[in-house]
Amino acid sequence: MYREIFTLDESHGRDRRTDRRLEQLWVLGLFLAAVLLYGMNLGELPLRDWDEGIVAQVARDIWRGDLNWLYPTLAGQPYFNKPPLVHLLIAIAYKFGGVSEWTTRWPPAMLCAMSVPLLYWIGREVFPRRTPALFAALSYLTLLPVVRHGRLAMLDGPVLCFFLLMVWCLLRTRRDLRWALGAGIGLGLICLTKGILGLLLGAIAAIFIAWDTPRLLKSGYMWIGLLLGLSPAIAWYVAQWQHYDQQFITAHLINQSFNRISGQVEGNTGPPWYYLLEILKYSWPWGLFWPQGLRLAWENRNMGWAKLVLVWSGVYLLAISLMSTKLPWYVLPVYPALALAGGAQLAEIWHRRSDNYRLSRQEASPFAPDSSVVYSRRWVVIFALLAIVGWAGCLYFGWFAPVPAGDLQLTLGCFGLTMSVVALLTYRQNPQFILILFWGTYVSLTLFTASNHWVWELGEDYPVKSVAQIIAEDTPKGKDIYTSHPYSRPSLDFYSDRKVIPAELEELRGHWQNDSQPYLLLDRDNLKKLDLKEMLWVGSAGDWTLVTRDHPKKDR
Repeated sequence: MYREIFTLDESHGRDRRTDRRLEQLWVLGLFLAAVLLYGMNLGELPLRDWDEGIVAQVARDIWRGDLNWLYPTLAGQPYFNKPPLVHLLIAIAYKFGGVSEWTTRWPPAMLCAMSVPLLYWIGREVFPRRTPALFAALSYLTLLPVVRHGRLAMLDGPVLCFFLLMVWCLLRTRRDLRWALGAGIGLGLICLTKGILGLLLGAIAAIFIAWDTPRLLKSGYMWIGLLLGLSPAIAWYVAQWQHYDQQFITAHLINQSFNRISGQVEGNTGPPWYYLLEILKYSWPWGLFWPQGLRLAWENRNMGWAKLVLVWSGVYLLAISLMSTKLPWYVLPVYPALALAGGAQLAEIWHRRSDNYRLSRQEASPFAPDSSVVYSRRWVVIFALLAIVGWAGCLYFGWFAPVPAGDLQLTLGCFGLTMSVVALLTYRQNPQFILILFWGTYVSLTLFTASNHWVWELGEDYPVKSVAQIIAEDTPKGKDIYTSHPYSRPSLDFYSDRKVIPAELEELRGHWQNDSQPYLLLDRDNLKKLDLKEMLWVGSAGDWTLVTRDHPKKDR
């Protein structure tokens, strides 16, 4: 009897070690797949305007100031928009790798890549089986909006990483209160990245704990751990307040944070359903399973995973929908919750129907659909439509586009082939369509990120690098440049290392007449309208010409 007990214990230990190794392999595989997808081709395309251009300028100022990130600046002026954690990481990359597109995008991209295994760990905490956690992580890995914005030099990819770190640590706190320190660190990192957003994401975590494990809210160890984790963020905010006084409060907390809730910042607004449309437009193919996943969560709302999904997705979507300022990337923190819901639904399909499929296909024709397992016919139609879109795009960019794009043709051809096979497998009631969908979507996104089209906003305005080169080489350091372009372009400021200021026609004329040595960046039409006297042509690129006065005025 003792030998039998010893054998069982030894076998159980081997099973646990095997399971632990398998778990480590899944985490490593997810991370490597994310690093490949998020890390390739980061340095081939210029930085885009607004977020990337501004983040890069602030990071370069920190790098030039020997990594002094306590009081960040933008072009020498105090920068109050966002806390500088991500800017500091990019500045460190500049220190070791030089200033480039790759070193600018690499730190945020790697943080966003880390969010993939973090979501898997969250799934393992809340689901009793591995399958829904794995399906959730794989669908999150292959979400187009997360991949696109996570690869950019923006703050939203790192926020996803820090928020998922906070949630994972919070879930582990239910068994070991020492993990509260990790939850506090995650929340503090969010506050050091996007400021007030930490209040909303922290509130979501608190609501979930109040519903799922209310005893934690009464634990002093829990609050001590959170406070210790938050202390660096608190110290930074106190330092800003002491250094800048009311100027920091007004510029950072009021103008750049609370005003986004009640007012329209820089004209970015939309209807209350704005983010639902964003999800509908860019979440394919995984958005097809999210409504059923949310319904499954509601039906099982007494379970921890369902509580987390419902609170996370419901509270966050409601909060950002009520905000007056609306930007596409504000919706990103809801995607992990929707991926968890979709992972639960896909696992339900996989476990409920895979066994039935194997049994029912033994004596059936290989070309006939199985009648014992019925997938929604809408799925077949939707996958078929997605396949048509993919093949149509492949044909267009291969033969009919004004400028053929072989990389897009290959990407869309892969997507069309994937959706065609998935539509066929779904019609035949084969649950293997889930695996084909994961693999084909990953390969399609890999081809897309390897192309020169993944930052499609670059085509909305003129290319800046050739214009910036002329400005950087032929104007004095620190000289302000005035342009006829209707709005500022932070990417142009970054590449030229000058402040390029938009101005109306009469203002440009005034600078020409009154400044001792004006530099004007003008398009062709405004260059003709101004009809400048004593003009010295400095350089031109495309439709843009940089001019100055031939004979500078003497200072009086």
